[in-house]
Formats: sequence, structure tokens, C-alpha cells
Amino acid sequence: MKIAILGCGNMGLAFARSFLQYELVKKENLLLIEKNEERCQMLTKTKEGVVVNTINENISTYDLVILAVKPQDFEVLAHDIKGKLTDNQIILSIMAGINISKIQQLTEHKYVVRAMPNTPAMMGMGITGFTSAEGISISKLFKVENLINATGRSIYIEDESLLDAVTALSGSGPAYFYYFVKQMVETGKNMGFDEGTALLLVKQTMLGAYHLINNAELSLDDLIKAVASKGGTTEAALKVFNDQHLDQSIKEGILAAEQRAKELSKS
Repeated sequence: MKIAILGCGNMGLAFARSFLQYELVKKENLLLIEKNEERCQMLTKTKEGVVVNTINENISTYDLVILAVKPQDFEVLAHDIKGKLTDNQIILSIMAGINISKIQQLTEHKYVVRAMPNTPAMMGMGITGFTSAEGISISKLFKVENLINATGRSIYIEDESLLDAVTALSGSGPAYFYYFVKQMVETGKNMGFDEGTALLLVKQTMLGAYHLINNAELSLDDLIKAVASKGGTTEAALKVFNDQHLDQSIKEGILAAEQRAKELSKS
């Protein structure tokens, strides 16, 4: 398989490195197109594929063309590739907020898969929701899914409009966890710990809690009850969270992210 990645920022590069790690593509068949001169030089030095800074007719020889630029740069990119793709090629977009119909319209190419990964993909621990345009064969879609899974796990979404919810829940989701971890660490420092100790306590707690969610055959409510004994310290903390309506704030924040994703997709 031959793969071209247009835009080699963090996410584009995460996909490239995952493909190489699992030997899904050979370096000589991996085209990295990056217009930023400094980043282009870095990619050339690391030799993680064939690196160029412009798009030419050669793009038509690649089986999969991944659009990994910022959404605001898409229209210029679409102009550069319009008329250069063939019906045998698949476009995989990992751009936030740009729907399949707009990609089809501006690139004049009908075979588009749209995906929403998240930043843990950089560690091979991502989760990606994806959907596709009509007319793409099952065998080609499986190949795309296999490539996406090199960055972690994936889930196929039948209704494209739900990708806005994927964006809000898992695409933006890592930041929510980092935010909560930061508050816990800052509170630990206020209680007398140095930052390193507070961070270690919180990180290992988060890691252990994740494994319990994954392996203990208990609901989230049961897991909470297992920690929050009657009249204890956890119950005191949870009472403050509930009194301050933290649960509602979290829900409203995620819904605001979904609404913003919908606005971006219409712009």
C-alpha cells in the first residue's frame, strides 16, 4: 500500500509513525507533504518517509491520501489536490469540523472517510470515531480501519452527525482529564506536597482507577461506593462536588464542545 499524508503536525506524524511501527507501509511508499520549512527539514532528517513540501501529479499514485492539516488550511489544500485524484483512491480526513460533503465538493472526489482521533494516538493509545461516504467497498473500508487501529482503537459511526459528539467526548476528552489532574495536583501542593510527589500520587491513582474500570466487573456507581464509605473522607469530597453541581458543569462543558463542533462543520 502507498500512503500520502498531507500535513505532518502532531496527529499526521502520529499516524505516519504508527504505520511504520506496525509495518503497514514501507518508508519508500509513505509520502509526507509538509509546507512548513522547519518541520519539513526535521522530517527529512528523521527519514520517516519520502518528504516533500509541495503537492504534484504524483499524488494520484497513492492508495490512501490522508488530510491532516488544520481545518482553516483545508480550502487551499483542496485547491491543490482538486483534479489530481483518481477513483481508485480513498481520502481519509482527520480534520475536525469539516464534513464529508464539503470535502467531496472542494476536492471533487467522492470516496471520503472522515475520522476523529484524539491525541493519545501519538502513543498508540488513541480512540478514533470514523464514518464514510457511500460507494466505498467493504474491503477498502476494512483496510482503512486497520490503518486507523495502528494508533489505538476505533469505532465506526453510521450517522456522520454523531462525529460532533465524538469530537466533544473523546476528541476533546483528554483535556478534561488533564484539567482535573491539574486541580488535584495543585490541591496536593497546597496541602504541603512538592509538585513531583503530588503528581506521582495523582498519576498512579488515575492509572489504577482506569484499570479498575477496565477489569473490575462493577458499574461506575459501584466503584464509587467501594471508595466512598459512609461518613468518610471520600463522601465529604463528593458532597462538595454535588453541592457545587460539578456533575452539571461537566455535562454542560461537553455539550458546549459538541455545539462548537457543529458550528465549525457549518462554517
